[in-house]
Amino acid sequence: MHKNKTVIGLGIAVIFYLLGPFVLSDYMLYLVNLAAIATIGAVGLNILTGYTGLIAMANGAFIGVGAYTAAVLYTKLGVPFLLTIPIAGLMTAVIGMIFGIPALRLRGFYLAMSTLAAQILLMFIFNNWTSVTNGERGIFLAPPNLFGFSLVGDKGFFFLTVGIATLGMLFSYNLFKTDTGRAFIAIRDRDIAANIIGVDIFKYKLISFAISSFYAGVAGALFGFYMTYVSPEGFGLNVSIDYIAMIIVGGLGNLWGGLLGAIFVVILPEFVDKGIEIVGQFIPMEYTFAAFRQLVFGLMIIVFLVWEPKGLAEIFRRLFCWLKAKIFSPKSEMEPQV
Repeated sequence: MHKNKTVIGLGIAVIFYLLGPFVLSDYMLYLVNLAAIATIGAVGLNILTGYTGLIAMANGAFIGVGAYTAAVLYTKLGVPFLLTIPIAGLMTAVIGMIFGIPALRLRGFYLAMSTLAAQILLMFIFNNWTSVTNGERGIFLAPPNLFGFSLVGDKGFFFLTVGIATLGMLFSYNLFKTDTGRAFIAIRDRDIAANIIGVDIFKYKLISFAISSFYAGVAGALFGFYMTYVSPEGFGLNVSIDYIAMIIVGGLGNLWGGLLGAIFVVILPEFVDKGIEIVGQFIPMEYTFAAFRQLVFGLMIIVFLVWEPKGLAEIFRRLFCWLKAKIFSPKSEMEPQV
């Protein structure tokens, strides 16, 4: 049964991948591209926080490192587009490890505060290292070329963003079948016991930080090319909070948590915006969209932490089990006993 579900899931994914650009509207493709890019960053953060148990508040800044690295390589050094993406990931992984070496000796609240310091420091660099980042003016990127084709518009990026997001999820899935992935989980669950049985705590924490940062760098590079503009305001603390919301709402320590959380957080503002427009016709709205959006995000995090800590992934799992029981259970079991 498990094999059949996997085959069905892969079949649906392939059909969506091949037909998506031709059946979805431009607006829907825009949302799919944003969700795919967000999925990459959320899956990486889930490896660090959900599977290794390390709280990080600098994912927005690490995404910025990837975006700026790709932008500088492409616009100033003439590096081919496809090479800028892995290089941006590697550069972000190095920066992540640099900040991780002192930070990973801490735990809990203190670790969160140290990564918050990394967020603030990197934002200062984005704003003030003007010879590289252009400061608040940012960097404009021309549409990249891929195998002689210009990636212009939502359709052009669909195959790239969705394809890389799928590869990122597959890597994450296979990672936790290895000794490294199992070491991450052991550190999250019982770090002292893991240390006693020979797990090098600091080494595997640093590896987790590097992998998570690599994902963030790739997401940042794709985001920069897709938006054709990189500037500091795109990578502030609010972005880090958004990614934390993604993995909490989607499901900490669950492969599907990053995907579901990313889709939810990308789509939610659209519903909030429409809701404000509708309510605003009858009741004067004094709150700005940004403030109301953060309020909704905060409420959603509280709701999931209190009523469903395992997030949307657990809700969908229960729904699937319920549907499977209703559809595949023998009729005699479904009928009331006389």
